[in-house]
Amino acid sequence: MKNLLKLCLFAFTLFSNLAMFAQPGDQDNVGQGNLEGTDPPVAPINTKLILLAIIGIFFVIYTLKNRKKVA
Repeated sequence: MKNLLKLCLFAFTLFSNLAMFAQPGDQDNVGQGNLEGTDPPVAPINTKLILLAIIGIFFVIYTLKNRKKVA
């Protein structure tokens, strides 16, 4: 009985989460079959990627040095 309740709660959580984030598509554009509409423009994520990598490397070095000082 407990396992059935857990399974029902898991299924409800999973399917309600999928339904909550589903986005309705645009209406069909006069027989073009485009039910999902157009995609949004691409976001440039690589403009600051090198800077973030350098900051990440320095953060790792900083935490490793502090960990060695404590131990």
